[in-house]
Amino acid sequence: MFGIGMQEMILILAIALIVIGPKKLPDLAKSLGRAFGEFKKATNELKESFDVNQNLNQVKKSFDEINDDVKDALVFDREKLTEKGPDSDTKTGAEKTETENREEKKNTPSEIQDERR
Repeated sequence: MFGIGMQEMILILAIALIVIGPKKLPDLAKSLGRAFGEFKKATNELKESFDVNQNLNQVKKSFDEINDDVKDALVFDREKLTEKGPDSDTKTGAEKTETENREEKKNTPSEIQDERR
């Protein structure tokens, strides 16, 4: 305890008994015991707060990793869309049905003008 051996402890208690006196020594021991208990409680709370901060930092780190992954995925998707082009259609001409082909032809500007006449 505090790097003090048994002989040093006995010497300190003997000096305290002589200086303080036998009547006040129990009160002093109570006060020292309470102070030591409060000190121990404060150090435990401090350790717990460090543990909470460490856990918070771990959660923040994993959140940042997930956030980076999501950003990378969004950039990748945006690049895929840019390569493909916003107007590109997934179906080729052969895959389109006849109705889709007719609708496309019908909506050309010359067809629309013919319909208005």
